[in-house]
Amino acid sequence: MNPSSARQIPVRFADRAALDRQLAREVATRLRRALKQRSQAGLVVSGGRTPIGLFEALSREALNWARVTVTLADERWVEPDSDDSNERLVRAHLLQHHAAAARFVGLKTPAASADAGVDECRQRLALLLPQLDVVILGMGEDGHTASFFPGAEALGRALDPQAPEDCLALTPLTAPHGRMTLSLARLLRCDQIYLHLCGPAKLPVLEQALQAGPDAEMPVRALLRQTQAPVAIYWAP
Repeated sequence: MNPSSARQIPVRFADRAALDRQLAREVATRLRRALKQRSQAGLVVSGGRTPIGLFEALSREALNWARVTVTLADERWVEPDSDDSNERLVRAHLLQHHAAAARFVGLKTPAASADAGVDECRQRLALLLPQLDVVILGMGEDGHTASFFPGAEALGRALDPQAPEDCLALTPLTAPHGRMTLSLARLLRCDQIYLHLCGPAKLPVLEQALQAGPDAEMPVRALLRQTQAPVAIYWAP
């Protein structure tokens, strides 16, 4: 059984602002706790529109952000100033206020493609702590999380919980841009994973993902079924 007893029971909030406030407090508390035990803490976040309010709330949490390293669960292979860039989103909404002092490790390199940039990304990620403190993931209406898209050529390797790679290049069949994604194995080396969901359409997708079926059909299943790291699901309308 997954170490998290909450993995199949989403914590429901009245609205997104309430979820953002609560989750920001929890993440900050975990980071503070980690910094009492060692010199550095590690946080993995996701892109898209869902976490913007969370990022803004978290950026105002007072802690020693200079000792926190932030990276992304995945990145589109676009320039960091592109509207489609997750790095741009994080810099605009999280790395401000108190959190401006955090160290950021981006996944986009100058390489022409994600395939060509994978070695440099792995070198960057090797600088992270072996055990991360918090990972915040989202979920698409097709059941993807990070850049684990159904039908992607390297999906099986990306979902292998024993894979040695910290990151892989994937090309979605149903979404634009090549991607760099942390492997499931790397994401699972953490103390807590939060699956952050917003909108009424996400609940039936989650319910389907919790049913029997192949991971490749709805890759978020691989996260929900794993037994290595606790997963808490937070949802707001």
